[in-house]
Amino acid sequence: MTTTQAPASGSRAPRRDAAENRVALLEAARLALRSDPDASLETIAAAAGLTRRSVYGHFATRDELVNAVVVAGAERVASSITAVRGGDPLTTIALIGDVLWAQVDHVRIMAPLAVRGPLRAVTAAALEPVRTLLLRTVEAGVADGSIRPDIDAGVLARLVESTAVGVLEEATRSGLSTSAGRRLVMLATLGAVGLSWQDATAVVDRADTEHADTHRHTTGTGTNEESSHAR
Repeated sequence: MTTTQAPASGSRAPRRDAAENRVALLEAARLALRSDPDASLETIAAAAGLTRRSVYGHFATRDELVNAVVVAGAERVASSITAVRGGDPLTTIALIGDVLWAQVDHVRIMAPLAVRGPLRAVTAAALEPVRTLLLRTVEAGVADGSIRPDIDAGVLARLVESTAVGVLEEATRSGLSTSAGRRLVMLATLGAVGLSWQDATAVVDRADTEHADTHRHTTGTGTNEESSHAR
């Protein structure tokens, strides 16, 4: 006679509703934090249709929940940016700025905190592939003469990153539209590697023409997104 052994309690798969609740919490936190980085746990839980007490079944503290949201966002950004193929170093830098903007435009307030603030250590590993790509791109530009050689490539790569984050902060302060912010981040990052405004404009215009399909795919289209940031 064959007997069926019950699975050990320790190997039991998570209940489906528990998994769904976690997803709902992360999404509610993402939406709440993009407009208010100080959104309370009660606010996030209510938006997810849960009680504060139920949150602790998934995240021990609010900081743990915020960290999970930020890491997920950084991983999404890294995945999109490391897929960039510009054909030459300058176009690649412009497209990195383009894709970065597309991914974080809706979370302008949180993005600088993720790379400069207390969350920096949390996102460092997730963003490492982006920083590696940026450094290699700058090195290639120095080698082919399109990027200034008088400043260390590593320094330039960090300046590009800092410039991009600075544009996000300025976009938040001044209420730049989606299209204006996107173009500014591309122009500013090219300026950081030594291009004049005229040359940077030419690179951005060329990138827009040659990679229009990629831009539409990564950013989407629609007047709602544009108008949501207009002031």
